[in-house]
Amino acid sequence: MAEGRLRVYPAAGAVGRLTRLLGMTSHDEMDDRSPVVRALSAVLAAVAGIVAVVAFLPSAPTARALLGLRDPGDVTTFGVPAITAIGYVAVALAVGSAMFAAFFVPPQKDRVLDIGGYRALRWAGKLFGVWVVCSIAMIALSVSNLVGKSVWELVSSGDFFTAYSTVADARTWTVTAAFALIAMGFAKFGMHWGYVFGALGFGVLSLMPLALTGHSAAGGNHDVAANSLILHIVAAVAWLGGLFAVVTYALAGGRWRELAVRRFSRTAFWLILVVGVSGVINAAVRVGLADLFTSTYGLIVVAKVVALVVLGGLGALHRRRTIASLDDESDPPRSLFVRFGLVELLVFAITYGIAVALSQTPPPEGSVRPDITPMEETLGYRLDGPPTLARMMFDWRFDLIFGTAAIVLCVVYLRGVWRLRRRGDEWPVGRTVAWVLGCVALLIATSSGLGRYAPAMFSIHMINHMMLSMLVPVLLVLGGPITLALRALPVAGRGNPPGPREWVQYAVNSPVAKVLGHPAVAIVMFVGSFYVLYLGGLFSVVARYHAAHLLMNFHFLLAGYLFYWTVIGIDHAPYRLTPLGKLGVVWGTLPLHAFFGVALMMTSAVIAEQYYRGLLLPWNADLESDQRVGGGIAWAAGEIPLVLVMLALLFQWRREDAKEARRYDRNAERDDDAELREYNEMLATLHRDR
Repeated sequence: MAEGRLRVYPAAGAVGRLTRLLGMTSHDEMDDRSPVVRALSAVLAAVAGIVAVVAFLPSAPTARALLGLRDPGDVTTFGVPAITAIGYVAVALAVGSAMFAAFFVPPQKDRVLDIGGYRALRWAGKLFGVWVVCSIAMIALSVSNLVGKSVWELVSSGDFFTAYSTVADARTWTVTAAFALIAMGFAKFGMHWGYVFGALGFGVLSLMPLALTGHSAAGGNHDVAANSLILHIVAAVAWLGGLFAVVTYALAGGRWRELAVRRFSRTAFWLILVVGVSGVINAAVRVGLADLFTSTYGLIVVAKVVALVVLGGLGALHRRRTIASLDDESDPPRSLFVRFGLVELLVFAITYGIAVALSQTPPPEGSVRPDITPMEETLGYRLDGPPTLARMMFDWRFDLIFGTAAIVLCVVYLRGVWRLRRRGDEWPVGRTVAWVLGCVALLIATSSGLGRYAPAMFSIHMINHMMLSMLVPVLLVLGGPITLALRALPVAGRGNPPGPREWVQYAVNSPVAKVLGHPAVAIVMFVGSFYVLYLGGLFSVVARYHAAHLLMNFHFLLAGYLFYWTVIGIDHAPYRLTPLGKLGVVWGTLPLHAFFGVALMMTSAVIAEQYYRGLLLPWNADLESDQRVGGGIAWAAGEIPLVLVMLALLFQWRREDAKEARRYDRNAERDDDAELREYNEMLATLHRDR
């Protein structure tokens, strides 16, 4: 038997327990290191690395000259694009394998992974390990590339760590390596379905530092460039990795291969759409039409577009012509699907190499304006004057992440309501109205003039914060999305693999949801973040970073949703509070929120003063006054969601009273008012005994 392949038989001891736990038979192989899978992974990484080097080398001298860098030597010159491409392929295959184990093949009834998911997750662990090694190598190569000395020179002279502290790219790769290491731990040591999401989540997180640096993090429109690159990278990684996982699973003749391929096929359509749209937006920010065929950067963009078009065409043919071949049980390893998939994977590897070369190539000289202002350099765009009602209403700048999320959430919810209505089931109109209003509020908070001015003025930022942490979550919670999902999504049925409805059920009842949904945790996240972020000085440190604003917005939404999920309770929550308990939580947090607003108004030190001064906004010179306005907004804004929560609780009490009255009437009709007669007899007895 080939080395690295172990045929496992049900037996006593740890191996036997593992086979029983995974639902394996005596014919299954513990084959998480298949030579074919290893060879395919190595070939894809090698192809991407070679293409990246070949595509980047012609522009390398020009790139160093434009940036004023010295030649660091061949090891660094060749190593930076090659190692980056190999690492990107590794993390894509790892994320795709984890995604495969999470969604494309079902776990067992006790949520332990079956053999297909187990193998995919174990291989993801090895690939995350490659990603860790590549990230560590890139730390050294990034320092070498920026300083203009070989790694050996820096280490031998003792200057490496001094240089490391001055190179932002090296610190970025350090964060990437840390996230990748955590993802590897989840993938290598987890056997339960829930661990897959740890590997998947931290694997995606490991990509975020890279998406928020480089070309997309500097110059005008960097907010659009960074947001589009986040969507582009995540979708491209899921596309390549998911395809790799289903092709290798079909190659092994896995019993759920038809289910896995059909699920991936439905997902791939949306991934292709996101990759295409986000790629066009990102390229449009950095290169004009005139530079597409007259600059090295533009030519590489054209090559990448051609490769993506080819991939899209292959994907369409794959979806239309080859999925049916999976029904053929006679020769799964040589099926048309597998052969077509291998070709698509090779084209994908070439595309990744081109993309890495593009990331290493400076944009055309004309793409960076010499007269860019500090405001544009920091925010990514211009503000034409102080915020007026007209500018707040009509001066929109669409947020590609949160604006898109608002639209998608609204469409998906309305589709669920439509599915219920088509089936003949009722759904409260008030919940639909609340959800749509919540999505509209999210869109306004992040994409209207309000979202445009929020990073520039503390008072507008506080309006934005209050909307994202209070108004939007209240409205979304009142929409009851979990209840809608459980009613609208089809039940998998006994003996069938779990689907989206079962995934929602698991998410709501998962250990993570139980921790985050605990009232104490929800209160600390909701109220504590105000104090830590602003009065604790954190906002002053992170205000200038676009990534920090994305994280803040996400945290505001999450903390607010968890808090109101607990106190309103339309959807099932891990901890059910009594109506009196809900009222106590609301009234208990109100003074803490009011005190925060008062503290802001009384604080003499300007929060993030250096950041706001650096914007050089002539109409926002009095920062202390603007901060007092922000404190007043925070103090007053708590009343609006409080009213909504109180109305929701009163409505719930009224509904529960009506439900109790109907139950009492039904019992009275059934037993001819026996309870009332017993009560009257008791009163009569007490009267006689006096």
